[in-house]
Amino acid sequence: MTSPSRQSVRWMVGALFTLTARLERAKRQRRAAGALDLLQVVAGVGAGGARPSRIAALQSVHRSQVTRQVRELEEADLVRVVGDPEDGRSWLVTLTPAGWQEMMRLQEVGLDRFALFVADWDDGEVRALAALLDKLMGSMAAVGEREQHDRVRAEVSRRERVRIRAGSHKPGCADQGGRS
Repeated sequence: MTSPSRQSVRWMVGALFTLTARLERAKRQRRAAGALDLLQVVAGVGAGGARPSRIAALQSVHRSQVTRQVRELEEADLVRVVGDPEDGRSWLVTLTPAGWQEMMRLQEVGLDRFALFVADWDDGEVRALAALLDKLMGSMAAVGEREQHDRVRAEVSRRERVRIRAGSHKPGCADQGGRS
């Protein structure tokens, strides 16, 4: 197996950035897409509910945007907002039964829309794209983990060098060229 050429990687990155930009624009322009995103995040966090800061992190948006969205969904009776028993300064967001139903409805609408996008594709092409995207996400996660591991190792090494240097300047330390 040969590694992809730089030009092939450039083409892939361009296509991915264009696609994600279009999806983000659709999410901003279509209220239903933004609502679905928030409903799915809240549903994925679990029965205990999600803090706005967690929702914002998972959506990669500012917390103020989450607050506005949550208010709109609360007014529509799609989410319930309650005080966080572990932190009186925060609150938790959970889905209402209507929220679960709306999430499922919006997921079906989204699937119908994407089915239109690939209507003239063959089933194998759709499966191949899904498999390649899964493979890309796995590769990205593995690289992220390696980079995190390398950063931790570099920080530990830096601290160790600082500790050794700090210790070597103390009177009576054996690290001073054998003098003690």
